[in-house]
Amino acid sequence: MWIQPEEVLLAGALWVSERANPFFVLQRRKGHGRGGGLSGLLVGTLDVVLDSSARVAPYRILLQTADSQIYWNIACGSSRKEITEHWDWLESNLLQTISIFDNDEDITTFVKGKISGIIAEENRLKQGEEQEEDCGKFREAELKMRKLFGMPEEEKLVNYYSCSYWKGRVPRQGWLYLSVNHLCFYSFLLGKEVTLVVPWTEVTQLEKNATLVFPESVRVSTRHTEHFFSMFLNINDTFKLMEQLASIAMRQLLDNEAFAADLSLPKPCKTLKNVSALKRDLDARAKNERYRMTFRLMQDERLDGHTDCTLWMPFAKMHVVGQLFISNNYICFNSREEDLCQLIIPLREVSIVEKADSSSVLPCPVSISTKNKMNFLFANLKDRDFLVQRISDFLQRTPDNTWGDTSPLSLIGHSAASSAPSSSTAGCESVHRGRHYHPGLPTARQALLQLYHQDGPEDLGPKAMKEKMKEEGWSLHFSEFGRGVCMYRTSRTRELVLNGIPERLRGELWLLFSGAQNEMATHPGYYGDLVEQAMGLCSLATEEIERDLHRSMPEHRAFQNEMGIAALRRVLTAYAHRNPSIGYCQAMNIVTSVLLLYCTEEEAFWLLVVLCERMLPDYYNTRVVGALVDQGVFEELTRAFLPLLYEHMQELGVISTISLSWFLTLFLSVMPFDSAVLLVDCFFYEGIKVIFQVALAVLHDNMDALLTCSDEGEAMTILGRYLDNVVNKQTVAPPTPHLHALLTSGEDPPPEVDVFELIRSSYEKFGSLRADVIEQMRFRQRLKVIQSLEDTAKRSVVRAMMTESAFSIKELEDLYCLFKSKHMTGCYWGASSSAVQRHDPSLPYLEQYRIDSAQFSHLYSALAPWTCGGHTPCLSARLFRLLDQNQDGLVNFKEFITGLSGMCHGDMTEKLKLLYKLHLPPALCPEEAESALEATNFFTEDELQGEDAKDGRADSEERKEEKVKDYRYYLRMWAKEKEPKRETIKDLPRMNQEQFIELCKTLYNMFSEEPLEQELYHSIATVASLLLRIGEVGKKFNNGIKKTEPLAPAQTPTPNPQGEDTLGEGWSNERQVCQALADAQLEPGGLQASDEETKDDTSVSSYSVVSTSSLQCEDIADDTVLIGSEQRRSSTLDVDWSITFEQVLASLLTEPPLVDYFERKVDIQSKMAACQAQRAVERQISSASDNELTQNSV
Repeated sequence: MWIQPEEVLLAGALWVSERANPFFVLQRRKGHGRGGGLSGLLVGTLDVVLDSSARVAPYRILLQTADSQIYWNIACGSSRKEITEHWDWLESNLLQTISIFDNDEDITTFVKGKISGIIAEENRLKQGEEQEEDCGKFREAELKMRKLFGMPEEEKLVNYYSCSYWKGRVPRQGWLYLSVNHLCFYSFLLGKEVTLVVPWTEVTQLEKNATLVFPESVRVSTRHTEHFFSMFLNINDTFKLMEQLASIAMRQLLDNEAFAADLSLPKPCKTLKNVSALKRDLDARAKNERYRMTFRLMQDERLDGHTDCTLWMPFAKMHVVGQLFISNNYICFNSREEDLCQLIIPLREVSIVEKADSSSVLPCPVSISTKNKMNFLFANLKDRDFLVQRISDFLQRTPDNTWGDTSPLSLIGHSAASSAPSSSTAGCESVHRGRHYHPGLPTARQALLQLYHQDGPEDLGPKAMKEKMKEEGWSLHFSEFGRGVCMYRTSRTRELVLNGIPERLRGELWLLFSGAQNEMATHPGYYGDLVEQAMGLCSLATEEIERDLHRSMPEHRAFQNEMGIAALRRVLTAYAHRNPSIGYCQAMNIVTSVLLLYCTEEEAFWLLVVLCERMLPDYYNTRVVGALVDQGVFEELTRAFLPLLYEHMQELGVISTISLSWFLTLFLSVMPFDSAVLLVDCFFYEGIKVIFQVALAVLHDNMDALLTCSDEGEAMTILGRYLDNVVNKQTVAPPTPHLHALLTSGEDPPPEVDVFELIRSSYEKFGSLRADVIEQMRFRQRLKVIQSLEDTAKRSVVRAMMTESAFSIKELEDLYCLFKSKHMTGCYWGASSSAVQRHDPSLPYLEQYRIDSAQFSHLYSALAPWTCGGHTPCLSARLFRLLDQNQDGLVNFKEFITGLSGMCHGDMTEKLKLLYKLHLPPALCPEEAESALEATNFFTEDELQGEDAKDGRADSEERKEEKVKDYRYYLRMWAKEKEPKRETIKDLPRMNQEQFIELCKTLYNMFSEEPLEQELYHSIATVASLLLRIGEVGKKFNNGIKKTEPLAPAQTPTPNPQGEDTLGEGWSNERQVCQALADAQLEPGGLQASDEETKDDTSVSSYSVVSTSSLQCEDIADDTVLIGSEQRRSSTLDVDWSITFEQVLASLLTEPPLVDYFERKVDIQSKMAACQAQRAVERQISSASDNELTQNSV
């Protein structure tokens, strides 16, 4: 390409001149192409170490003049063809012109101006797209990555870095390429090449450390090895990007929906407009996540920008320094000093945004007023005009606030309960609806605690006064700091929360601090619609909900009647309908029942949404991944803060046992309700860090007793008794019995622990925990947990398949890894089906991962013992159709192993049965055998006749037994239905002529690379001739039976008194058929490359030398000429000719070479090793072929 003229002082260093004229020189860089010697080797090494783009553009053109020692680089090219085009243009367009100039300076000025004009014209034709300075280098790096590592165009490069890879004790300087799905490294030093490709889905640990051996290094761990990278220019940026890409890969393993949805990536057909388009997208994604997490905003909220500013705090009479954040629906502020002030202003609440007068005290201020008469003053804004314009634009897009004082909460409960079931609904749906949503059921239109809480003034007087004082404290806070979403949130707010939220305000403040109020205000009426949609639906989730309803706080009065149970049912069912990927999980009922005590149904629903999808991500799913992740975080925190106790607890295995029950229910199931609900107050304000703090405080308080424990049961008893005696002495609610209190022994109970003291001590001892540190620890644990779950899934699959296949455990594990690798490749490299269709976590492990026909064909070619040269894709497609029982175009691992096991480890009968079925419908598609439909109908009629006969016998037997059937009869029938139905050889349908010819062709192709090739050919010719004679005999026998039936004269067979001569003639012709098939398949041009070619070639190659006197042909085009035949007798299918599987088996048993071939065991291990190394070999071949093309072009 043309480049802006650059001055070159040493034109001959590291370059070789190939063409020259008085004004221009075409040069090739040493080390590129053929030859080069030691100097070329050194130059190639320097190119890799110093500049990734130098080896991509190895050609250049220089401008030179006779009297000047300065050269000008005016063009470069990655191939000889490209640079030659530029050279030819210069010779034809400029050489004659500049030869008339007298002054060398004029020549240089003219050529430089001409080249600059060409570049300007090219940029104009690109419609003014602004190209950054390093844009070309980035595109070249992406092309180089695809070439070096064999990546398709769908694989997008995110960024690349210069670093060293430690291979043993020697660092290899090279380039690290971070793409969406892979970590790749390439190095070329002194002729030694190092290539590394690690899929992000295989990474088990990412760690940044600094040691004497590996200074400032990044360790990338997989299941089998560790890789160390060091000498980064900016290791922090590199490590953050690696974390993001690994997180995306883990999310893909956990939930395929997030793989495409969370990445705002350009489409594959679009070219990158700038250097780091994907990098900036990922950075924006990370900023959005931090923004949403800090201010508890919705998942679809996108940060538009942020700027430094000051906020006037009227209650403190001071300006506080911080950052202002603007997004589509919110204006947020966070002080630079932690916990000093935080502010969230929804745009739906904003009434006026205006620029205030500037002064020396308040430079560039902006005033924002809300509908609740609150005013906020921001100052020190750098670009105030642009900020106000952006806020005005967002305000114009904000819909009018329809969620006013008339809350839809009361209407939702009423509409959900009063909707009568439809009379047209029948079956399970109507029964389900009538039982769960009967209009007569009582409906809670307010928090359940307000309905069932009965105060006893004579007993609860002092406690009621404390509750009143708390309410007055919050009232003063509201008057000073504001009330609602726009409230100033300061350290004073935290103090009030830690002292306990009054019961009357608990629901309101839970909604406010968790962000659920914003969700509810943004989606008015959403909950009511969900309830109506979910009414009467039957699913596994609804059945599990119904099972656990009466286990949800049965000790509380609110859930001892149908009103509380019905409200809980509606909330859980609505959420299961909203999020089918979670549906319902145990422990959700306990948490939701607590939410319903203090909130209405809709409020409880939105709190549950925030809890499951934001505050406790991935907690409530079938594998409780989030809880397992936080269990690992808790173990890491215990090791850091309580190292002595951690070592002892690890030996007992206590931490993994206690943490799940503590975290899943937020201590609600292990602590008295009145105490645990205070932890829920802190949780909604502070997040998960409070739960970790309290858990560490519980272990710290029981450290001495736990260190003396000798087993897990003793430690669990100590912790259970401690938690059961955590009391809330300020509660106004009547005491609620707790499960642990009923299970404690008769010993003296331990002293009571005040829950406020427990919370206070957790902040004093472990208050240094930060939310961002916990998120970093969650990332590390998530890698381990998800990979551990993948290993568990692999072990479950292997155990299940051990009884259904003859493969060993090691072979099944390796096959599972190969199959999963193909599945993942199809997910992120643009297959015909989406990732969600390929991976359904709700299915059994055996059926979760699936591959399409193209990926199946690759695995078949690499692993299957029946390779048939050019006929292999055809046979692979047939096997795929045979295994794809549900005809969804995908094959799961169980189906794949079933087919492969039969080929590799089955006995001779099993292998022949599989081969036989590959040449019958549905494996043999109509395009390959046009008579397949008619043959299927023919065989189906026979089967139906047989079934009718069996049914007739069964009916007669039933008529004989006119007895009343007892339960034993139905148990036997059920057991019989559950028994696996083993297919016998008698169940296989008959094979017609065309299908038999296809079978013969497959056998001939299978033997083409065998050592005993000629013997096998001779044997199969003998067997084929024998089977053709058997078919002819069967046809004549059937025709003899049909003699009594009236037939058309043209179709009446002419009796031949000399039957033996006829058979002899047929024998010779059949030998010609077999020999012709052998000759046709051995010819290079006779190999079949696809199903379509097989279809077109079948009728010609199979019947070309068949004498029409012995074998009728069908489905041959009118213009086809049959060699050696004078005329065609018929163009219809000869349905009389057919053979059975027993006849095929018996015939093959007469030939020892065929018996030895099909009884031979196959070594699948070597094939799998070759398949795993195939990718590296393909890369080497690709690189070699590129070099050959380059050399040939010279």
